[in-house]
Amino acid sequence: MVEKDFDSIYASKYGIVVGIDEVGRGALAGPVVAAALILNEWVEGINDSKKLSRKKREMIFEKLLLNSQISFGMSTPTEVDLYNVIGATKLAMERAYLGLEINAFALVDGLEIGLSFFHKCIVKGDTKSPSIAAASIAAKIFRDKIMRDVSKYLNAYGFDHNVGYATAEHLQAIKKSGPTLFHRLTYEPVKKALNNALLKEWITKGKLSSERLKNESFHLFSN
Repeated sequence: MVEKDFDSIYASKYGIVVGIDEVGRGALAGPVVAAALILNEWVEGINDSKKLSRKKREMIFEKLLLNSQISFGMSTPTEVDLYNVIGATKLAMERAYLGLEINAFALVDGLEIGLSFFHKCIVKGDTKSPSIAAASIAAKIFRDKIMRDVSKYLNAYGFDHNVGYATAEHLQAIKKSGPTLFHRLTYEPVKKALNNALLKEWITKGKLSSERLKNESFHLFSN
């Protein structure tokens, strides 16, 4: 469980505190989503989103909507391929922070990645800071909804329940049906399923920018 008074040390020194966390870095498909959240009042049950059931997350999120200011930022699968997942995470977090339209001190989950705003990165911050934990819940809810909505159109991959992660079912679907442009083409299980014909088809039809393939890991497909 997070420490209820953890953020107060920073609030007493810097004023308003923003919690920032992301979800989706390890997924094979879909965006990286970050949430920036100002927790105005304590909400009972706040914890690292990974430690909460879907039902519990949704209940807490409803309360967060009434007791906090929230902004979301995303990086697309294309941006993950172009800038790697750390670069894409940085983009998503900065977009989320800017969306709040407030100059405030931020507590960010994880290791330092060179964010441009005033902040402190805290390893396992989603298990310590209420603001970061609340942001992790908000980001998880937001991203899961995106993946479930996309599943209606790409129903072969089970996004409605695996939300893009590398489950056995998802890996099998990639082998059977091939990757989509919603997948991250630089991730090994996806890359293995690619071939020159598919890549050329996407580029010819204007669905795929050649910029996305300017990566040394794609030298096999350059001929």
